[in-house]
Amino acid sequence: MARPLDGLTALDLATFVAAPFCCTLLGEFGAEVIKVEQPGTGDDLRRLGRASADGPSYMWMVEARNKKSITCNLRTAEGQALVKRLAASADVVAENFRPGTLERWGLAWEDLQAVNRGLVLVRISAFGQTGPYRERPGFGRIAAAVSGASYITGDPDRPPVPPGTPTIPDYLAGVMGAFGALAAIHHRHTTGEGQVVDVALYEPMLRMLDELVPAYAGDGHVRERIGSGTEYVVPHNHYRTRDGRWIAIACTNDRMFERLAAGAMKRPELLADFASVAERLRRRGEVDGLVQTWVGEHDAVDVLARLERAEVPAAAVNSVRDLLADPQVAARDNILSVTSALGTVFRVAGIVPKLSLTPGGVDALGPQEPGAHNEEIYGGRLGLGRDALAGLRARGVI
Repeated sequence: MARPLDGLTALDLATFVAAPFCCTLLGEFGAEVIKVEQPGTGDDLRRLGRASADGPSYMWMVEARNKKSITCNLRTAEGQALVKRLAASADVVAENFRPGTLERWGLAWEDLQAVNRGLVLVRISAFGQTGPYRERPGFGRIAAAVSGASYITGDPDRPPVPPGTPTIPDYLAGVMGAFGALAAIHHRHTTGEGQVVDVALYEPMLRMLDELVPAYAGDGHVRERIGSGTEYVVPHNHYRTRDGRWIAIACTNDRMFERLAAGAMKRPELLADFASVAERLRRRGEVDGLVQTWVGEHDAVDVLARLERAEVPAAAVNSVRDLLADPQVAARDNILSVTSALGTVFRVAGIVPKLSLTPGGVDALGPQEPGAHNEEIYGGRLGLGRDALAGLRARGVI
């Protein structure tokens, strides 16, 4: 089946998660992604997290899927010349080095654009290509801290925590990088000109902080940590059931609170006591306490059934074990079974979004060995023969 990005070529110069995930998304929808790894050791993502049964980390097997691996020492003149030759026929080049690194290697935007006028260069770094912090290093945890997201995450009497896993900012930056690349390619269709897509690791998190910025700018309000609750509505929290499960309930307006109080809880008198959003917010502790008492009197299955009958937005708080048993997750193919080159069956996250005519897919997990596709890429795309490749290996270039 055709995929929407068939014919597109992306050169992945990056490491770890952010810019590589940008290329992973492109590859899932048909782009040919050429992953450039360090000769010998390969990409650091091969060793990040738990090792899989096949050897490389689970993160590598998942996030390097659909990619072809070549090795190239970008610190050598010969390696830099090879990358320029590959960039000449590519549509996208993605990198996430500290600003100035590509320039030191002779691979600045001007150098790449000179060989390919229509190239799109995706640059993801901790603080972006401009500003006083541009040269500082950083990972997802740093990005979450700078963005303001960590400050509002956690309980009020405890330290701030990263929202979710520390890699969430990396993944979001990768999504924004992929979106930016496709927007730039659409622009190229009418102008022929490529451009730079510049994403700072902290920026997607900052962009997703709903009213945080305008509320402070408008009236000086600083949002503080309130645990698992939500500042502007209540009850909108996690509640523990009699059998020890956690249930998420979200009542965002008076209508939903009526369904909860009168329908699920069978406490219609609460509607007069807590008649408005403002009153419920003023008495947040009382409202949450009443809901927790009711939830705590029942097992999770019973609570969820009552909430569903009353049409109250609710769900179990799933662990990864629960995800693999969830019928909705199964029905949506949110978790796929993919067999590796060594015959190991892996369970991996599925494709998002779902396209009705040209859906994406997972053709292969991360390449087992660094440089597994050296001959295919260097030979097929650049026309290098076996003797030339042997010489490059001997000199430590590939």
